[in-house]
Amino acid sequence: MRIALARINGVRHDKNIVSDPIYREFDAALVVPAAALLLLSIVMVYSASIAIAEASRYTGHQPAYFLIRQAAFVGIGLILGAIAFQFPVRRWQQAAPWIFVGGLVLLILVLVPGVGREVNGARRWLPLGPINLQPSEPMKLFAVLYAADYTVRRAAQMQNLARGFLPMFLVMLGVGGLLLVEPDFGALVVIFAIALAVLFLGGFNARLFFGLFGLLMVGFVLMVVLSPYRMARVTSYFYPFDDPYGAGYQLSNALIALGRGEIMGVGLGDSVGKLFYLPESYTDFLLAVIGEELGLLGVLAVIGLFAWLTWRAFSIGWQASLMGRNYAALVAQGVGVWIGLQSFINMGVNLGLLPTKGLTLPLMSYGGSGIVANCLALALLLRVDYENRCLMKGKKA
Repeated sequence: MRIALARINGVRHDKNIVSDPIYREFDAALVVPAAALLLLSIVMVYSASIAIAEASRYTGHQPAYFLIRQAAFVGIGLILGAIAFQFPVRRWQQAAPWIFVGGLVLLILVLVPGVGREVNGARRWLPLGPINLQPSEPMKLFAVLYAADYTVRRAAQMQNLARGFLPMFLVMLGVGGLLLVEPDFGALVVIFAIALAVLFLGGFNARLFFGLFGLLMVGFVLMVVLSPYRMARVTSYFYPFDDPYGAGYQLSNALIALGRGEIMGVGLGDSVGKLFYLPESYTDFLLAVIGEELGLLGVLAVIGLFAWLTWRAFSIGWQASLMGRNYAALVAQGVGVWIGLQSFINMGVNLGLLPTKGLTLPLMSYGGSGIVANCLALALLLRVDYENRCLMKGKKA
């Protein structure tokens, strides 16, 4: 398998590795940037939403409405993450198929009239009392777990298109169909990317992979071309200021906000874009508010934190692969693909580098489903790293 190209015999007995401070029980290089992003999310969500919350009857005109909920989501995510961390990776592997089936059930339930909740023409939420569950968010994590388990189980068949790729493709096709009915094209792209990346990292034939990748790109292009709504977004991406009050409204206001921020920003809380000019200012376009209030330096800091998290995920996965822990390695790298790709797409949309797409910024944008799913993913990543460190010290994980 590709993840196991190199093996180091006796790695747990390497005194230089064991004595290195980075091989302590927990990876501070992973925990600190993740904690920084979560804390910054609470601050920036409050700043970006205060005017909207104060003016809305839905929030009871409470300025701190979104602040309180975001802080609660982060707290719940950390608690559930701490619980998830207690389970060994092998337990997650054993439960992966059942967890994935549970995610499929949720995706089906959200489409049932009277069960799923429809907002702005999209049926993506399950109402659970005071909160709404968006099944597509935890499904990204479930896709990581299932794709890693599938790849490990089918390792000997990864060179065969029919036996190695086709079963996973059919499963992902079913998931994609459910997501398109909602519709949630952004989640579809991320989940398909996770599955393909895990298959490739697990040893799937490279020539077949790139051929199939090309076919999928053709399919995505056709879905855009055949959908007037998606096509309008692509057109507005190239010429946002030709229709600043229509299709180009979101991107043009995001670019204006980023332009006002310049290098140092206008100051925390002083954004103008969030005053009902920039849509989804505390969700999809949170980075534009960060750029306006904290400037280019703030945007670069956020980009740097996400780049570091992605690199650490792949590094942890590589360490696991060196010890023959193939499932753990694929889970870690799958989480890296998820966080890296979704943050790249969101930032690209905010900066005008990609067409407008409804994807939140992981660990930062407002939303309980996304925050909790991200915290669980980081907990699993920490668990993989923890078991790596224990094995390197000759201990049981």
